[in-house]
Amino acid sequence: MTDTSGTAHGPLPLLVVDGANVVGSVPDGWWRDRRGAAERLRDRLAPLARSGVAGLAGPLELVLVVEGAARGVESVPGVRVEDAPGSGDDHIVNLAAAAGDRPCLVVTADRELRRRVQEHGAQVAGPRTVLG
Repeated sequence: MTDTSGTAHGPLPLLVVDGANVVGSVPDGWWRDRRGAAERLRDRLAPLARSGVAGLAGPLELVLVVEGAARGVESVPGVRVEDAPGSGDDHIVNLAAAAGDRPCLVVTADRELRRRVQEHGAQVAGPRTVLG
């Protein structure tokens, strides 16, 4: 589980990854095994909880939001995986809104989702931010 307690300077910055959008940005056959693709993404994200990403220095609270056939992916150290109860986009917006004053970066290429999270003060970045 990710350490969300933060530091003496306050809570950790929040990195929220739109799992469906990031997985879908790479045409590698993900559609044949959506859950497996989400697990591979989760494992690729884990080191970023310590190191951070461009625009957001680590350590981070890192949340991977999954939906549909990808639900049920387990969390690992560094990455909390959350099943969206309905729309993944709505769940991501709720996470961004709950971030309050702490830095929040949402990784997605979805233009409408980008607009919605920016209304809550979140920064946005594309999938390459976490895919390298």
